[in-house]
Amino acid sequence: MSTTPIRTTARGTRDVRRRGAARREVLVLAGALVVLLGLVLVGLGVGDIPLSPGQVLGALLGRGDTVSDFVLGQLRGPRVLAALLVGASLGTAGAIVQSVVRNPIASPDIIGITAGASASGLVAIVLFGASGVALFGVVLVGAVTVAVLIAALAWRRGITGNRVVLVGVGVGAVSLSITGWLLTSGSVQQAGTALLWLSGSLNAVDRVVVGALLVGFVVLMALALLQAPRLGVLSLGDEVAASLGLRPDRAKVLLLLTAVLLTAGAVATAGPVSFVALMAAPIARRLVGGGRTALGPAAAVGAVVTLGSDLVAQFALPGVTLPVGVVTGVVGAPYLLWLLARGR
Repeated sequence: MSTTPIRTTARGTRDVRRRGAARREVLVLAGALVVLLGLVLVGLGVGDIPLSPGQVLGALLGRGDTVSDFVLGQLRGPRVLAALLVGASLGTAGAIVQSVVRNPIASPDIIGITAGASASGLVAIVLFGASGVALFGVVLVGAVTVAVLIAALAWRRGITGNRVVLVGVGVGAVSLSITGWLLTSGSVQQAGTALLWLSGSLNAVDRVVVGALLVGFVVLMALALLQAPRLGVLSLGDEVAASLGLRPDRAKVLLLLTAVLLTAGAVATAGPVSFVALMAAPIARRLVGGGRTALGPAAAVGAVVTLGSDLVAQFALPGVTLPVGVVTGVVGAPYLLWLLARGR
């Protein structure tokens, strides 16, 4: 009996499932963008000087009055844009790291990248009084240095998931000890500035830094999307990936470097906004289904989580503006515990 009809039917079934998953990914991305648009209108319109949706849209289209132009251009616009970019960067970085390491808790927060970037930023703040673009550059260099250290310590004939997680936890602990030492050795004013930054804050974002993050995000997101097919191949295992013509270790290094730079840009802009990278990718994968990495939906979900958390941080307590990292931590910590409780 010929097996050709059976093979053809199986191939057709896979193609149908693939097209269905792709359509679902587009629908999830579109839905997340609609939610994001609503949050943007709220973020730009609510505050001490309330603006209607019409005023917000008019100002965005260049037809606003003096008040709305000032409020959006100088006060709320940079903060909302920073929240979008920070959340999208962390969501994409988390999706890449979890897919490469093949571990649902292997986000930049857990494997030490965020802690290393934070420690380098704190060195620049406490010892040299750095801010703005200078701080942005130092955090980028620090994050890449820590990532290289983790990769070197975890390398055993390639990069394996469990070793990366364990080594990253250790390097993160060392980075946190450096952070604690810097906080106790600096002046009271320096410690106050550093603590606000370490909490993950969008309260006083630098527009120049936000512009740098925007350029970096566009470039790195394009690189991530170009490398996305490799994530699907790597999910089959290193041996299968190699048999299909992919060099697994090289692909992992390039993907992880993209994730590190995305994380570093987010940390340099707003400090370590915790748990966004951990939560965004699993939420996006559950919404999309089919085991897809879904970098676009992960970025959109990360932006929704960050901007929504920032709105809660601003307006949940009257007269008190909390750092956005406090809100994401309150939501993310129970989620991490749930992941650990249900995992093996």
